[in-house]
Amino acid sequence: MSNEKIQKTNAARLLDKAGISYSLIPYNVDPDNLAAEHVAEELGEDIRAVFKTIVLHTYPSGHAVCVLPGNCEIDLKKAARVIGAKKVELIPMKELLPLTGYIRGGCSPIGMKKPFPTFFHSSATDFNTIFVSAGIRGLQIAVSPSDLINYVGAKVADIATDPSTNHIDQ
Repeated sequence: MSNEKIQKTNAARLLDKAGISYSLIPYNVDPDNLAAEHVAEELGEDIRAVFKTIVLHTYPSGHAVCVLPGNCEIDLKKAARVIGAKKVELIPMKELLPLTGYIRGGCSPIGMKKPFPTFFHSSATDFNTIFVSAGIRGLQIAVSPSDLINYVGAKVADIATDPSTNHIDQ
């Protein structure tokens, strides 16, 4: 990328206001492949440090946000237990924008329309820096996991399947 200035997103402005150090990292978007694996490849980073944001409907009523490594899948039973819900399920994609203000592939745990209980996978604290969406496709925020977890008021828990048993390469 040339020396053109990267447009700050709302998520970045919120981190600025909170005095949290971060970097904005642009990457090339493939609209046909919004997977975290693609983002990690574009960034040249370890997939385990590139986190995706998943929004859940919690029963009997409510929502929660789970942030987990790109190489993992959400474990709905573990998430429900940690959240304290009878049951959880992924929200329908059509609800993502109206609920959070973000689109698929650009959903950030920072600056949603309203705050939701947020849970980071326990592996986040294994890294000095993790990557999360900056709130738009094509831009990631590199940030200290402890700073981000504290800022969004998240809890850290085991909310994902074990990636070593999660091979769907067929």
